[in-house]
Amino acid sequence: MARNKYPEETLKQILSVSLNLFIKKGYENTSIQDITDGLGGLTKGAIYHHFKSKEDIMVAVLNQLYKDVEDKLAAVRDDKGLNGLEKLRQIIRVSLNHDPAQLEMMSTAPNLLENPKILVAQLKSVIEDSVPNYIQPIIEQGVIDGSIKTDYPLELSEMVMLLSNLWLSPMIFEAPPENMLRRCRFFMELLNGIGIDLLDEQMVEQYEKFYRLYSEKY
Repeated sequence: MARNKYPEETLKQILSVSLNLFIKKGYENTSIQDITDGLGGLTKGAIYHHFKSKEDIMVAVLNQLYKDVEDKLAAVRDDKGLNGLEKLRQIIRVSLNHDPAQLEMMSTAPNLLENPKILVAQLKSVIEDSVPNYIQPIIEQGVIDGSIKTDYPLELSEMVMLLSNLWLSPMIFEAPPENMLRRCRFFMELLNGIGIDLLDEQMVEQYEKFYRLYSEKY
């Protein structure tokens, strides 16, 4: 059986084949054997050399798919022409501005409550990466420049990220689009209540687009 002598190329091939299969068949309907069949002569051993499970492959695919988002978030964080609140709004816009591949991937993604390894990876990404590297520095800047009023920048950062990435995600808490939109509007009302005018109607429309896209797979 042919073997790829270059581990990095093998990894790229696994992620590429997996992404295409997840989009075409859905995560739940894609097996390790399906991925192996698409690898052009590589064996399951090549997959298990890099990944312990299909969940691990999914995490890696999502990380690769959203790698460019980190560069965009860093650019917003470091933009000297925006105050803290303006940066926070722009972060939300960037996060909601998915390209077609990202939207397709999300529409076929599994329910994360039934795939705890993927859910834990997302939680870790939010708490260990997004909050300290992007959100908290922006909120702390907002406190200094007066655009955000809070005595709890860390806690506010965690709340915004956990609610927007988890509670408002149909991949975790499945519900009809109408119910998800009620959550979204309540989140907007909650933030307005503490003086943070973060979401606008255009952002809500982007959430609605995502909710309806995700609901179409059922």
